[in-house]
Amino acid sequence: MLLPDLPLRTDRLDLRLFTADDFAALHAYQSRADVTRYLYFPPNDEAASREALARKRARVALRAPGDVLNLAIVVRATGELVGDVLLIWTSAEHRQGEIGYVLHPDHTGHGYATEAARELLRLGFDGLGLHRIVGRLDARNAASARVLTRLGMRHEAHLVQNEFVKGEWTDEAVYALLAAEWRAVSRGAGPPS
Repeated sequence: MLLPDLPLRTDRLDLRLFTADDFAALHAYQSRADVTRYLYFPPNDEAASREALARKRARVALRAPGDVLNLAIVVRATGELVGDVLLIWTSAEHRQGEIGYVLHPDHTGHGYATEAARELLRLGFDGLGLHRIVGRLDARNAASARVLTRLGMRHEAHLVQNEFVKGEWTDEAVYALLAAEWRAVSRGAGPPS
């Protein structure tokens, strides 16, 4: 079980729980076609963004497998919510998890997704004691693949036409990192051979 002491603070970011006041910022990116292109849902209308905010506000701890911790990414210098990051506890028996992230396009290219996701890797490995964490994405999403690579994650699989999303068959890429690799990467030693 993991009830993190929030907010999590990185060099530039605060990762905190979502609040009711976050609707406008969340809707600003979840309503964009360029943001949702490689996600499972189309651009949100206001009602869908309100439902998404309610789900995110309920995802506050990892008490059991299947639980999701969803945190708002806030740039500390400005106080602006620029996206969100999540950690899913997928298996207790196999000590596995999954990370994900979404950023408003106005705030990409600054390393925020990498910085936020790195903190959730730390939380998963060091806080929850996970053995393996994956990142799954639409294989066409090159920007997200670059984030996972910068995190030290290994490209493990390319699944051809394995999901039918928004009326088309899509390929999925799977990246992964083991706890031992995390320890090596976080010490600056690089992945173990």
